[in-house]
Amino acid sequence: MAGRDRRTAPKSAPVPQGTPAPGREPAPGGGVDQQLEAAILELLANRAATSTICPSEAARAVGGGTWRDLMEPARRAARRLVDAGEVQVTQGGSVVDPATAKGPIRIRKAR
Repeated sequence: MAGRDRRTAPKSAPVPQGTPAPGREPAPGGGVDQQLEAAILELLANRAATSTICPSEAARAVGGGTWRDLMEPARRAARRLVDAGEVQVTQGGSVVDPATAKGPIRIRKAR
């Protein structure tokens, strides 16, 4: 792999922008909120049990080139999944309340 900077190599396979995650089709009539929730769960299902994702990964999977517009909706989707007991939101490796978390967050499967 000559010429490739290993420091910037992704830790996991990227999700294609603007397309649903493999095996997941958007529900007919399903809104962006449902698509973001499904993307979060699908991304986590394809990772090790101890792995986390950034909300931007779900936003990219659903929004493609306009993913930045979906960052706050992705954080809201994570909050709904926390309320449902599906995931946990972390900062610095510690579980935090997503309603009061400020700054970068990570999402992991509920433990």
